[in-house]
Amino acid sequence: MKVAITGAGGFVGNYLTDFFTGRGDEVTGIGRSRPANVADDSLFTWIQADTTQKGGWQDEIDASDVVVNLAGKNIFGRWTEKIKQEILESRVRTTENVVEGFSGNRPAVLLSTSAVGYYGDGGDELLDESAAAGDDFLARVCIDWEGEANRAADKGVRVANMRFSMVLEKTGGALKMMLPAFKAFVGGPLGTGKQFMPWIHMGDLIRAHSFVIEHAEIIGPVNCCAPNPLRNEDFSRMLGSVLGRPSVFRVPRFALSAAMGEMGEMVLSSQRAVPEKLLNHGFEFRFPEIRGALEDILA
Repeated sequence: MKVAITGAGGFVGNYLTDFFTGRGDEVTGIGRSRPANVADDSLFTWIQADTTQKGGWQDEIDASDVVVNLAGKNIFGRWTEKIKQEILESRVRTTENVVEGFSGNRPAVLLSTSAVGYYGDGGDELLDESAAAGDDFLARVCIDWEGEANRAADKGVRVANMRFSMVLEKTGGALKMMLPAFKAFVGGPLGTGKQFMPWIHMGDLIRAHSFVIEHAEIIGPVNCCAPNPLRNEDFSRMLGSVLGRPSVFRVPRFALSAAMGEMGEMVLSSQRAVPEKLLNHGFEFRFPEIRGALEDILA
C-alpha cells in the first residue's frame, strides 16, 4: 500500500510514519520538517513543502492509496488574531490542496484530522459522532476543516474525519507539557477540574487509523478517544498517583486566562466524547482506562 502523510514530521506524524513503514508500506512524508525516526528508509520518501501552497507535492496525493492529512499549526500558546488566522488557514488551505490533488480516477482513502473541539463546550453531555457542533473558535475551525475534507467524496474518495482527543505520549503533546509540574510536586487540576477531558493513548490512535483504513464501511466523523472519558481532576489525580506525586496545586481560571488568553478558556471546556463509531465496528482499545495508559507510557 502507498501512503502519503501531510505533517509527517509532527507529533502524531512521526509515529504514523514509523508504523506504516514498519509494516512494509511505502510512505511519502510531506511537510516542513522530516520525521525523526523511520523504521525503513528504503520505504520512505520525503518531500519538503509548505502544504498551504499548491505545488508538485500534490502529485503524491493522487499516486497514493491512502492519504493521512495531519498538517496544521500547533494550537498551544497565546492566541493573537494573527495566530488564530494561521491556525485556521494552515488546516483549511492544506486540506483544500490535498482534495485538489485527487483526480477521481482511482479509489483512495482520505483520513483527515479534526478534533473533538468540534463539539465546543459540551458540559456533561455524552458526545458521540452525531452530536452537534459548538460555536467557539476551535469548533468553527473544525467545521471548516472537515467541510474541505468532505469535498473529496465528490471525487469518489472515502473520507473519514479523525476527531482527535488529547493524545497521550511522553515525547510530545499535552502530557509532555504537564510532566515537569507534576515531577516538581506542583501539579494539579485546571480550574474547577470538573470539565471532562477526552484522551487516547498514542498506540490506540495509530491502531485506529489502521482500523479505519481496513474497514471500508467507515466514513465521516470518527471520535478518536478512549471509551472512558474522565474529568480533569480525576486525570490529574491519576497522573500524580502513577508518578508518585501529589496533585493538589489547582490552577485557577483567572491564572489560565491571564497566561493564555482565549486558549486558556479552551483548556477549561468540557467534551465528554465517546468513540461510538469505532466501538460499533469492533475496534478494541488496548488502553481503555487511564491508569493502564499512563503506566504504559511512563514505565
